[in-house]
Amino acid sequence: MDAPAHKTRPTLRGSFGMCASTHWLASATAQSVLERGGNAFDAATAGAFVLHVAEPHLNGPGGDLVAVFATAAGSSPLVLAGQGHAPRGATIEHFRAEGLDHVPGAGALAAAVPGAVDSWLWLLAEFGTWELTDVLAYAIDYAEHGVPVVPQLARVLATVEDLFRTHWPTSYALWMPGGQVPQPNATLGNPAYAQTLRRLSTSGAGETRTARIESARRAWRTGFVAAAVAKFAATPHRHSSGGDHAGVVTAADFADFLPSVEPALTAEFRGITVAKAGLWSQGPVLLEALSMLDHFDDEQIDPSTAGGIHTITEALKLAMADREAFYGDLDPADAQAVVRRLLSPRYGKERAGLIGPVASTAFRPGDIGVTPYTPPLVTDQHAVRADGVGEPTVQQTGQTRGDTCHIDVVDRWGNIISATPSGGWLQSSPAVPELGFALGTRLQMTWLDPAAPSRLAPGRRPRTTLSPTLLLRDGRPVAALGTPGGDQQDQWQLIYLVRTLALGLDPQEAIDAPAFHTTSVPSSFWPRTWTPGGLVVEERAGGAVVDELRERGHDVTVSGPWSQGRLSVVTRDPDSGVLQAAANPRGAQGYAAGR
Repeated sequence: MDAPAHKTRPTLRGSFGMCASTHWLASATAQSVLERGGNAFDAATAGAFVLHVAEPHLNGPGGDLVAVFATAAGSSPLVLAGQGHAPRGATIEHFRAEGLDHVPGAGALAAAVPGAVDSWLWLLAEFGTWELTDVLAYAIDYAEHGVPVVPQLARVLATVEDLFRTHWPTSYALWMPGGQVPQPNATLGNPAYAQTLRRLSTSGAGETRTARIESARRAWRTGFVAAAVAKFAATPHRHSSGGDHAGVVTAADFADFLPSVEPALTAEFRGITVAKAGLWSQGPVLLEALSMLDHFDDEQIDPSTAGGIHTITEALKLAMADREAFYGDLDPADAQAVVRRLLSPRYGKERAGLIGPVASTAFRPGDIGVTPYTPPLVTDQHAVRADGVGEPTVQQTGQTRGDTCHIDVVDRWGNIISATPSGGWLQSSPAVPELGFALGTRLQMTWLDPAAPSRLAPGRRPRTTLSPTLLLRDGRPVAALGTPGGDQQDQWQLIYLVRTLALGLDPQEAIDAPAFHTTSVPSSFWPRTWTPGGLVVEERAGGAVVDELRERGHDVTVSGPWSQGRLSVVTRDPDSGVLQAAANPRGAQGYAAGR
């Protein structure tokens, strides 16, 4: 494969510290923390709270978080599971009694217990070095004084203006001050969220840094935040289903949630260890696909060719079918047995053997000794659109096909983290007025079917799409990466890994190169449709490539030339200490920073 003629930006190089994210303010914030002596965990936490303010249409305090990280002291990859569980009252019976056959895509009834804020505070207490007041100062300042409205945010607000004005007045008051939809590049603040953060930062009583952070966590989990959310969510309001429902999350549900850390799942590809979250995420999709592609030569998986796109796409379809059939928040023993089979070398070879020269339109989970679950396969020929697939697709009901944000940080000591915060979008449910944020809708990724491995049940986590990645060489961390994009997250990361690990592109070259993804999988987002054989390819892939893909049987949609994938990455050479960073130019919003 020939390298692109030019890169949109350089791959940054240095030795002090590197940060990359989906918004320049978060990257700049994280780098500022490193410059002031903080470590990667201080920096990522500060940047993440800024993302709440700068990208409120992509994530929020009422949402969730998944991170993969390693410390300089011990390089074994760990997963921070900041995905909240279903509330006690979130039963299949309750949703059926409400007249629903799916969990709605917008409205507080679809809210899992918020996990992002408590998880970031836990990470800061356990692995950071900074005081909470210093970490939150950046986000408080932006919330008080405002941030520039990026064009995406302006489009989302314009789309949901009528919903907010008619049905969600608290959101209308918060996000459309003076009754006007903010225009691109206008300044938009969130004084209510600034006050929430101030209350958290000043509630930290205690003699030690850790004790002060724990005090703030209690204020979130059992104090004023939990009480305000529970009271507000209990009022019926419009959902994307078209009906009015009350949420079921309570203050007791907030107290039930605790962040957890678990060992990462891993697989090898071209001599590199890839570390991901477990079956409660979609992370193993990437590991499964890589285990299949490792049986092909480099030229057979070159994403600049029709043959390479075809092979990668078919591997993804097989892995995503397994996701639907077997993934979920399973009991530990069951999860271990499923993972062992799905990631076995024999299974990877077996699945690779199913990839033929013609595109499959079938739903093909594998045989792992467990009865596969087949979800409702509802075809929606309009689910694939050429106007920026993978970006937030928000309709007037508040429905979104899902998107998020991402941040990666590596410091000079070797601490490294890849984090994907999401949920709690401003368009997901009505804003709690005194707090300045909305609840998320992650429960829409559960099925109202007791037979489904990702079924709705109190205390169970929905199968999240959030899927950050850590890479290791000879057991030592060498890269952290990730992307927004819902069901596309591991698809776009797979293309990046093939280009860097198999074909030798540098990080920015791999990010800039044309991207693609399959829609031949049931969507994780309401209304859960799919497009058999669907393949969305950036225009820059070229007409000849598109023609050959269609000849192979793919239902190709050609999207805009710079419409897919919003990856960011930081890297570290453990021998030389040289650091690198790169970020996605699409949307002119994500940036890397470092030296």
